[in-house]
Order: sequence, then structure tokens, then C-alpha cells
Amino acid sequence: MADDSYKTIKAVSEGYYTEKRSRFISYAIPVRTVEEVKERVAAYRKQYYDARHVCWAYMLGPERQTFRANDDGEPSSTAGKPILGQINSNELTDILIVVIRYFGGIELGTSGLIVAYRTAAAEAIAAAEVEERTVDEDITVVFEYPYLNGIMRIVKEDGPQIIAQRFEMDCEMTLRIRKGEAEKLKNRLAKVETAYLKDSSK
Repeated sequence: MADDSYKTIKAVSEGYYTEKRSRFISYAIPVRTVEEVKERVAAYRKQYYDARHVCWAYMLGPERQTFRANDDGEPSSTAGKPILGQINSNELTDILIVVIRYFGGIELGTSGLIVAYRTAAAEAIAAAEVEERTVDEDITVVFEYPYLNGIMRIVKEDGPQIIAQRFEMDCEMTLRIRKGEAEKLKNRLAKVETAYLKDSSK
């Protein structure tokens, strides 16, 4: 996979696993922020208020450097870590996996728990539609109106998405393009007479 692309899931998916009468209900959820993760986890806790454990793990960002796992009272590293392991082995990001456990009265032991949470997480991922997305960069170019045709020709040839545009005596256009192709587009735009690039870094 290229440096300027990443894999995530399109929509919420669900998995299910049972072991010695314990039931494990799993959800894979597309998320973008830690705040969103907190809201989702809180919603599942409320929905499954009578469950013994609501364990989870998430991974955020194209660089896959923001992540966390939670055992929610299960023995250390028997729930959150195996859930996160499934996210890692599938190279996914911008994803939260929640696994809800209803205790069946029989202890599973450390290794049994690890297998159960790992399998439940894997089931949710298997049910999801995975898609590859690009890491994009926004470029804002300012130019005089007579040079509009020249700018539009470059836009047509390089194919960036037009995010915003303003046409007056001084025109301004914000374009979005895959990170790996941004430098080429910047160089072409900068060569148009009177055009200059604004710093549009977020």
C-alpha cells in the first residue's frame, strides 16, 4: 500500500461468537476522532447495560499512530489487546471495535478469553466492507481572472477535486489532490503567470 493511502471500513458491521455459554457480540465502527470513539463506546454501554464487559480498541489516522485498547475488567491484555491485534493484522485505521460479553457462568481462562475476543473482533471485520482511501492535500491558488483558462486546463489534466472557488478580478481556488501528486500540481500552478500559492495547511 502506498504512503498516501490507507484502509478503513465503509459502515458499521457486526460479528458474533460463543464459547462455553459466554456470548460475544462485536461491532466494527468507522470513526475519525477520539471524541467519536468515546460517544460510540458510551452508546454501546448504555445499549448493553446488562452485559458483564464492554471491551474495545481503536486505531485512528492514516499514519496509524493513535490507538488504545481497553479490557473493561477482564484480566489484563485478554480483551483489548487481541481486538487491537485484529485491527493491526488487517492494516485498518479510523476504526473502533467493540466486543460485548455476556458471561455464561463458566470461566474461559486467559487463553480462552484471548481467543474469544480475537475471534469476535475478526468476525466483525470479516462482515465489514473494507475500502482504500487516499491521504489528500489541499492547495489554494490565487490568480488574476485572465489566467483562469490556464488554471482550468491544469485542473482538467491533473484531476484534483475543486473544494472552493471565487472568480473576481483576483480569483481564488482551493483544490484537493492525493498527497503523492500534490507537488506536481503545485509546480504546474506556480508556473502560471501571476499565480501564487497560499498556505492552506490545516
